Amino acid sequence: MKKFYSLLLVVCITLGALAQKGKVTSALSFIDQGALDKAKEALDQASVHEKSKDWFNTYFAKGKLCQAVYQADNPKFNSFCNDPLDEAYAAYEKAISLDPKGGTKKKIITNMIYNSLALDLYAQGSKKFEARDYQGALKSFATQIEITESDKYAGAIDTGMYYNAGLAAINASKFQDAIKYFQTCADMQYLGITPHIQIYESYMGLGDTTKAEAYLLDLPNKFPGDNAAILQLIDFYLKADNPDQAQKYIKIAKDADPDNYSLFFAAGIMYLNQNKFDESIEELTKSIELKDDLYDTQYGLGAAYINKAADMFTKANDIMDVNEYSKAVEEANAVYGKALPYMEKALELKPDDVYTLRSLQELYYRLRQKNPSLNTKYEETRAKLNTLEQR
Repeated sequence: MKKFYSLLLVVCITLGALAQKGKVTSALSFIDQGALDKAKEALDQASVHEKSKDWFNTYFAKGKLCQAVYQADNPKFNSFCNDPLDEAYAAYEKAISLDPKGGTKKKIITNMIYNSLALDLYAQGSKKFEARDYQGALKSFATQIEITESDKYAGAIDTGMYYNAGLAAINASKFQDAIKYFQTCADMQYLGITPHIQIYESYMGLGDTTKAEAYLLDLPNKFPGDNAAILQLIDFYLKADNPDQAQKYIKIAKDADPDNYSLFFAAGIMYLNQNKFDESIEELTKSIELKDDLYDTQYGLGAAYINKAADMFTKANDIMDVNEYSKAVEEANAVYGKALPYMEKALELKPDDVYTLRSLQELYYRLRQKNPSLNTKYEETRAKLNTLEQR
């Protein structure tokens, strides 16, 4: 009799285990039907039963459920997982580790499950990036990369995913991660010089200006004839308050692109900040010849003439001879007169700009003695300026 009872007990235990494993099979069927609530109910029971909670198929079904939750349009399923794709990936990996015969891994490869999961992660990362959740986007793209680099992924690696991860990382201020991903792009020669520039920007984000400068200086050797590296060098030295080096690379850039008005503008403003007025006037005049509808350039050239004239007045005050003094003042006023058309053009391009109005008010006041017709413009400018400043 004891043997009979023992045999009966074994049969009951086996049937109980089969029943629980049957719930996993049911869950997989429910997932295929889109009945995710029923699938979760079945899996919840299988996940706590001693005979099925550590079964590889239970984890495989959990992975399928979590991925289906992400793909589902029905919001009632959202509470089933906190992070569906991350949980799906973890469940699939657990299933593989628990399957000693490797059947789960083979099933994942054959059915291209990781290919599907990688696409979902790309879609999720893109949405998070657009929503400016850069940390979340980086997590999605990094997991996508981990999956596609594994031996469970059936397909070619998309280089663009490293670039996406790099962009998410740099926007999330994860600069070391950004360097890693952009370096992979650079090694694969993806997008030419672009990832190299972003490696430089990542070094700048880390505050490592020494590495950033060294990296930039090497780019013209790697990409001869590409002006992007030169423009970045100009920007670097401008921010570093090193005008001599900036002007050096501006000259190189101008030789390569002589019709680029912005290069002449940058050179002109740098000279203006150094009180090198003649050089500034020459550069800004050339910039306007190339493109004459920009407020900044018109105002900049007007300011260069005004500052030059003011400097001439300061020097005139040191002249003791009355005739020489008068001559110097006349020359300074003539330079003030040269500023007028550029400031007027600047106001035309930006009609309510207070800085331009102040400059014009001063110019009209100075020049009206020789040109009384400017009295009207002076009064109009003063009235408009008063109205704007009282707002």
